[in-house]
Amino acid sequence: MNIVDYFFLHSKNLTKDFVLGPVEQISYNQLYEKSLKLSQYLNRKLGENQNIILMSHNSVFFLIAYLGIMKSGNVCIPLNPLIEQKNLDFIIKSTDCKYFFIASKTSEKYSLPDAEIINEAELEAIANLPADTDNLIPEDFDENRLAQILFTSGSTGLPKGVMLSHKNLRSNTDSIIEYLKLTSDDIIEVVLPFYYCYGLSLLHTHLRVGGSVVLNNNFVFLGSVLNDMDKYKCTGFAGVPSHFQILLRKSKTFKKSEFPSLRYFTQAGGKLHNVFIQELVEAFPQKKFFVMYGQTEATARLSYLPPELLVKKLGSIGKGIPNVTLDVFNKNDQPVEVGEVGEIVAKGDNIMLGYFNDPEGNKQTLRNGWLHTGDMAKQDEDGFIYLVAREKEIIKVGGKRISPKEIEEVIVSIPEVVDCTIEGVYDEILSEAIKATVVLIDNTDEEKAKEKILTTCRNKLVMYKIPQIIEFKKKLDVNQAGKKVASVSFSSLKN
Repeated sequence: MNIVDYFFLHSKNLTKDFVLGPVEQISYNQLYEKSLKLSQYLNRKLGENQNIILMSHNSVFFLIAYLGIMKSGNVCIPLNPLIEQKNLDFIIKSTDCKYFFIASKTSEKYSLPDAEIINEAELEAIANLPADTDNLIPEDFDENRLAQILFTSGSTGLPKGVMLSHKNLRSNTDSIIEYLKLTSDDIIEVVLPFYYCYGLSLLHTHLRVGGSVVLNNNFVFLGSVLNDMDKYKCTGFAGVPSHFQILLRKSKTFKKSEFPSLRYFTQAGGKLHNVFIQELVEAFPQKKFFVMYGQTEATARLSYLPPELLVKKLGSIGKGIPNVTLDVFNKNDQPVEVGEVGEIVAKGDNIMLGYFNDPEGNKQTLRNGWLHTGDMAKQDEDGFIYLVAREKEIIKVGGKRISPKEIEEVIVSIPEVVDCTIEGVYDEILSEAIKATVVLIDNTDEEKAKEKILTTCRNKLVMYKIPQIIEFKKKLDVNQAGKKVASVSFSSLKN
């Protein structure tokens, strides 16, 4: 079954609003009708199996385009609307993409000379075209077909495409609904972007159960986030560590609020330190708090810790979600003993088809039927998993994945810089902050060099990739082989 047919199987005729909020609203039947008309338009114009890029902040425009693309049998590639031009160029070239859905304010920022672009006004015109006969469930539709490609930061500095099938999306959606016990009464406030697998999981699950979403793209204004939670009677709130740390440490009213409709919090996208978990539990003892773990390669979710075990198993990411087998293997691909450190591996219908155009990466990551996550962990006597280290170099700032090599490349392009390393260091608000350790040419003025580094980074990088800390050294640390110590993430260090 096509994933969009699965989402709307019981709800395509509902007049209930799926999107709530002060800016935009849309009902289930309107969303389905507009997505269906778009899918039919794309079928007539492009056929199937074409890669189509989608760039927009969370909006009704995003939803119609996203669902319409996948309903048509084409492949959706949601991208950060703040992506760097060079990364966008790489993705366009590698996917041979010529067709785009881009919000008007976003398209103005980029050079796309050969692109055919549909914006909000053009999409609305398409959505008002006469509908063709609705074939809800094509009998011959193969759910193992590619539905979307989600690009994440790769360790080489170039974006890495994760290929997800219709079956992957369905499987992970079913599992999340089961352990969160979601129903049509649930309303989630969405502050996570839909180009991110965690954000998409909120969309998928609530669409499937007949719930609703409240879109809030202004987390910087904490008052609006808290007001929306109360006003729209949200039953759930999902965030990465920085969301909770900002709410706990910067909001004067968050911990004093009651949120009578709120049933649960979920957290993924990096480790939320125990002190913040304890603060949250103390502030909201009647609310359930789900600590979760996952990867884009697993569609979104791999494990969760039942809220009733939060205190007893503090620091654990729990066990595998329904229909996912999770284990910890040693270097010989055998299960580790209790307390022994190994690599988290997983199998299930949610595991990606593979990396786009990356056979070597697939060989390393998908072995013997298991997804090798690259994350080091250990298990206790009850089988609960605890992250110990992160093998990969990726830094997570506010839930966003960042390649250190990309930042290094920008800094070493400055003539006065001899070398540098990038690492993630602990930050109370963002979980990780970016630190650059830089070696300069002798007799270079450090203050002027610092300003030049920051100016160069501002010109070439998205804001969240700019180092918050710059330290100068005469030489970098090297290992026994004489190589400089690799850029690391704070989350790869034992807590």
